[in-house]
Amino acid sequence: MNETGTTTTEIDRVRALAAPIASDLQLDLYAVERRGGTIRITLDTPPGSEGGVTLDTLSLATRMISQEIDVADPVHGKFTLEVTSPGLERPLRTPAHFQREIGKDITVKLVGRAVAEGEQRRIDGRLSGATDHDFTILLDDGTERTVAVADVDKARTVFEWGPKPKPGKGPGKNKKSGAGNGEKKNGTKQNGEKETASS
Repeated sequence: MNETGTTTTEIDRVRALAAPIASDLQLDLYAVERRGGTIRITLDTPPGSEGGVTLDTLSLATRMISQEIDVADPVHGKFTLEVTSPGLERPLRTPAHFQREIGKDITVKLVGRAVAEGEQRRIDGRLSGATDHDFTILLDDGTERTVAVADVDKARTVFEWGPKPKPGKGPGKNKKSGAGNGEKKNGTKQNGEKETASS
């Protein structure tokens, strides 16, 4: 996420508007980010909840957040507001993300500088612990590896569709489309275009 100082300020303002709404709806504000002309707000159910965010709740959250943005005008210029849920496979970007997903299977791609010669950039395993600076993965061979959050290029949880994969398949490779779960892998989006006055 490439954010300038100005963008960070705008994102902080949007986060401040969205956080109390998420709390009122008994949701977690999972992420707020800007990608080009889109401001994406990702809402999630609290850790340990059964099921994800419903379409009705996302629609309500979208209306409430949109109204607050109309009044507060926290972002200059034209943008698209997107309120979504993280889906079954959640991106892990912050220490809080890792902490809430302890016990789940994850896949991690490390930045180049964090990989010693002969090591793989990708690590798959069970997330067994996390702090404000690093996290620990239980590997298939029973060993554990601790990784600094700062050394992560990309990371996400892995959801297995159907039965466990056969030996050699690895996590995330046995997915079946529409496995009767009712949730879409990429989450659900509610979009609304916003245009605010430029300063």
